[in-house]
Amino acid sequence: MANNIVFHEFKQFENIDYSCESLRDREFYKCKFIGCNFTDSDLRGNSFEECTFEDCNFSMTKIEGVGFRDIVFIGCKILGLDFSRCNQFMFSFKFDNCIMDYCIFFGTKLDKTLFKKCSLREVDFTEANLSSSQFTDSDLTGALFSNTNLEKANFRGASNFSIDPEFNKIKNAKFSSHQLEGLLYKYGLDVE
Repeated sequence: MANNIVFHEFKQFENIDYSCESLRDREFYKCKFIGCNFTDSDLRGNSFEECTFEDCNFSMTKIEGVGFRDIVFIGCKILGLDFSRCNQFMFSFKFDNCIMDYCIFFGTKLDKTLFKKCSLREVDFTEANLSSSQFTDSDLTGALFSNTNLEKANFRGASNFSIDPEFNKIKNAKFSSHQLEGLLYKYGLDVE
């Protein structure tokens, strides 16, 4: 028996508490979510295309197999999500002023992604493609970069990152001179 897909188009959802709920087999196209709470909800198997999430809470949300295409997150709390388990087809985002601590982007394709004024503490970017991405005014304390493609990525204005040039692709990446400590940390140099 085939699942019945519920399709939503051009809808706005405001201040809805979806916490701990199962929302399966839905497709959202050009929808807007404002002030919604998805804490510990089950969104597996859903598809979001050209949607905006504003001031929403995604703490510990189950997103295995979820399709995210051209998604904008503004002022959202996105804690501990494993984006590596999402549907990787047409996977694209913009993050503005979001708290994204402890998220996992292992092996994902995030080229040209904007992370503007985001908290990215302890985020795992191992083996991700972040080429031409921007980390404008973002905090990368404890973020993990290993075998990550950071070519042409812009870290100007980013803070607290530690990137080992030997284990990451950083050709033509942009840094400010005062950020060199984040690239040379393993040598124990005293950089002023």
